[in-house]
Amino acid sequence: MVTVHWFDGLRFVIYSNDHEPAHIHVLRAGCEAKVQLVGEQPTLIWQVGFGPPELRRILAEVRKERFRLMRMWKDVHG
Repeated sequence: MVTVHWFDGLRFVIYSNDHEPAHIHVLRAGCEAKVQLVGEQPTLIWQVGFGPPELRRILAEVRKERFRLMRMWKDVHG
């Protein structure tokens, strides 16, 4: 697991043994979300424990950092 970004107490990670399509996991104590990076817009795949306001902040941050996160995905997965 590689931490690639921190935002507002949220940890954005890429698992080195993970699968395509490119996605990011967002972690906070007792919570996790998986957001797909490919496509027209980042898409929430699933989540546990986050409320709607937090999910909106997560998706806004992923949109803002999307291209950098995609480069990190490619760096981790080759």
